[in-house]
Amino acid sequence: MKVAVITGGSAGIGQAAAIEVAKSGVGVVITYRNHEPEAKKTVLAIEEAGGEAVALPLDMGDVSRFDEFISTLRQTIGERWRASKLDYLVNNAGIGGGAAFGEVTEQLFDEFHRVLFRGPFFLTQSLLPHLADGGAIVNTGSTSALDTGIESGYSSYASQKGAVHVLTRYWAKELAGRGIRVNAVAPGSTRTQIAGDVIAKMPELVPQVGATIPLGRMGEPEDIGRVIAFLLSKAGGWITGQVIEASGGQGL
Repeated sequence: MKVAVITGGSAGIGQAAAIEVAKSGVGVVITYRNHEPEAKKTVLAIEEAGGEAVALPLDMGDVSRFDEFISTLRQTIGERWRASKLDYLVNNAGIGGGAAFGEVTEQLFDEFHRVLFRGPFFLTQSLLPHLADGGAIVNTGSTSALDTGIESGYSSYASQKGAVHVLTRYWAKELAGRGIRVNAVAPGSTRTQIAGDVIAKMPELVPQVGATIPLGRMGEPEDIGRVIAFLLSKAGGWITGQVIEASGGQGL
């Protein structure tokens, strides 16, 4: 059985991707930081649909604990699926929020950097010896880092996502010799719990944002999850080094 690790799989895009990837018969390891009950619900949803999954704790902002995580991961996939290698990695875990450029603190900037860029960079580096040749990596970027998605208040967040976009192309180049494909998906406005669950607190934003999107609605996690699953699959097997926008045409 092939095995995928999807970080930040307790809710939102990561959860949707985990459910979609598991449908193809892939064993899924999702990670969570603070939301263990939600992670267990994701595992249950996958199992009820006939798939297989486990949940492991991981703080993407704490690089010092990555070796411990990988040790637990290797033991887990060995016992559950008799696997010694990963086939797929989805770097999805993240945080959100905005602040005007003049109000960005070092603390906020550093938090974005640790979780959105530094964490995925060094987690992927640490997992390389355990990633099978011919595998695939998908990074979750953002339309805020694209020319069509620039809005005031997101300079710090978008800069880290832009770095992820650039990193995606470099990894694709450097890992091509091992047959490992690397792509990124750049979601537009999507109904998730990120940024303090602002959608739940301000539901009036959903139709307002939807009115700005050519396809007529705000994105759902499942919209992005299906794109991630496609990029990991054989159907996406001739795609690498790309940043795929999934926004319903937002910004057109």
